[in-house]
Amino acid sequence: MCDDGGTAAEALASTPRRADGAAVDPIALEPVDELTITTLVDNSYDALMGDIGPARRRGMGTVSPVDAPQFEGGRTSPGLIAEHGFSALVTTRCESRTHTVLFDTGISPDGMATNFSRMDLDASAIEAVVLSHGHPDHDGGFPGLARLRGRSGLPLAVHPLVFSRRRFALPNAPAMELPTLSRSAIEAEGFEVIERRQPSLLLDGSVLITGEVDRTTEFERGLPSHEAWRDGRWEPDPLLLDEQALVVHVRGRGLVVLTGCGHAGAVNIARHALRLTGVDRLHALLGGFHLTGAVFEPIIEPTVDAFLDLSPDVLVPAHCTGWKAQHRLAAALPDAFVPNAVGTSYTFAESTAA
Repeated sequence: MCDDGGTAAEALASTPRRADGAAVDPIALEPVDELTITTLVDNSYDALMGDIGPARRRGMGTVSPVDAPQFEGGRTSPGLIAEHGFSALVTTRCESRTHTVLFDTGISPDGMATNFSRMDLDASAIEAVVLSHGHPDHDGGFPGLARLRGRSGLPLAVHPLVFSRRRFALPNAPAMELPTLSRSAIEAEGFEVIERRQPSLLLDGSVLITGEVDRTTEFERGLPSHEAWRDGRWEPDPLLLDEQALVVHVRGRGLVVLTGCGHAGAVNIARHALRLTGVDRLHALLGGFHLTGAVFEPIIEPTVDAFLDLSPDVLVPAHCTGWKAQHRLAAALPDAFVPNAVGTSYTFAESTAA
């Protein structure tokens, strides 16, 4: 066994779970005519970034004015808030019917809600909230969401492990415990918590929550030095089994997959979505791919190779993907790559080709 500083328990926990072959009973994911994904929280905002492909930006002067007494007239049009986190508003349309779900909430109590208000979005349109996993940069914005919604009831779809107590135990550094999401506090704000490990459908069967993702690649092994409190002690938790993604089938185009951090592996997630649905085309993949930092840089190249094989039409690596991985993906898939920014809306419409 290689002496790399890891324990036998970590090695066992990191072993990918096999899931050979096509899905036995593909999930009947209803195709939609149009899908819009609006980035509410991400690590960057660029008021000068132009539109590209399906991306439409919230640029300078397009955000609702706020009070600013230092200026003549006392008002200004601010930008949007960027923070280390992720949140997106997902709206589907099939004929005249529309549905909206919120995916993650960002890291701060107010960032997502502030951007929501500055973009003049309608919080009453949200029909459900889905958490990608139980890390604070994705579940920190619930206080702001509750204020936007006025504490009206809303279903919250989660994996049971999102409420786990967790920490990072890095070599030669003090352990850093993460804030733990409180189920009782969430329920007190009016959210109806729905726990599922398995795939599930939302909104007339047009949105799929993947549930636990099959780990089939040899290089995507989760998050090293990540631990969870179980049975009275800290144990290795590199796989983050609560990591799940959203999937929508755009008619005539293929699947659009939205990830939070991609701790299950961005390639694993994309392949899992294709397997679950029986759809053979990945139209777009958006969200965090978690390829930043020295630990993950060795898997950038196999990830790029896998994406070349999957050949998505649109690729939007955001949040925790990291600049090195973004540069490689941009170079390898120049026609698909689109940089993200807070306030960007992506619209994917059905193909009219015969």
